[in-house]
Amino acid sequence: RLRRAPVTIRFVTNTTKECKRDLLERLTKLGFDIAENEIFTSLTAARNLLEQKQVRPLLLVDDKALPDFAGIATDDPNAVKKGLAPEHFHYEMMNRAFR
Repeated sequence: RLRRAPVTIRFVTNTTKECKRDLLERLTKLGFDIAENEIFTSLTAARNLLEQKQVRPLLLVDDKALPDFAGIATDDPNAVKKGLAPEHFHYEMMNRAFR
């Protein structure tokens, strides 16, 4: 019914552990009729903000989330983007982030 209605459809999640492509694959396997551009995640919002602010982040996100940041400059970081990524929360990385 929603597809026939004159409304824009978005699937919204606050996940930071997987990229849109993986999320899309999982949802289509569950039977959802969905397009990647209909998915809006917290990573989408973060990427939009990074682009708007024109910063170069140190990405402290799960490796599976990295595809959502493709094309974002990360050399010589001047910002930090943190997500759920316990494997990256260690002394060396925290030291890098605080610098």
